[in-house]
Amino acid sequence: MKSENAALGFRIKSGWATVVLLAGPVDSPRLRDNRVIELCDPRVPETRQPYHAAMGKLETDLRKINRRAHVVRSIAQQSIATLLVGYRREGYEIWRADLVVGSQIDPTSITNPHIRAHAFEGQLFRSVLEEALHAHRVRTQVLIEGDIYAKAAVQLKKSSAQLRHLIQTFGRFTEGPWRAEQKAAALAAWLALC
Repeated sequence: MKSENAALGFRIKSGWATVVLLAGPVDSPRLRDNRVIELCDPRVPETRQPYHAAMGKLETDLRKINRRAHVVRSIAQQSIATLLVGYRREGYEIWRADLVVGSQIDPTSITNPHIRAHAFEGQLFRSVLEEALHAHRVRTQVLIEGDIYAKAAVQLKKSSAQLRHLIQTFGRFTEGPWRAEQKAAALAAWLALC
């Protein structure tokens, strides 16, 4: 079976990520898959927000954080291995993935403990996903959600309005949901095809 050039886009959330697979040439990519992968263990609820303690406070017990982070890392590795094996079995050659995040602010610069917990979690989920992809020789780039359309307009030589229309059109070719997370992941996958 001949392999098809493809790229992945991820929109990372706390404990999960939306994944979109696009294939084909950059000028006319085709949506091949849209799904959600786990980055935490649903049987261990505290791994969804590993830096949160009870009542939305910042967890300060390093043993608990390290234990939760270890579970998160393991689940991310399993999710990515399963995902890539399946795609490669279907004939997709994947060497690039772009990851969309809300921000890349340094968590230690945040004074509010609850917001700092969210920032630490964003950093954790992004880093474990990058590590898992790199282990499978998939190069990654991190994109900020608020900047993605401006970056894509320059790189793909299309207006933001054109891009929004084309990304919306991809939703016709999927049975799953086509919300903001999927659209961001699709645009990231398109940039990864470049």
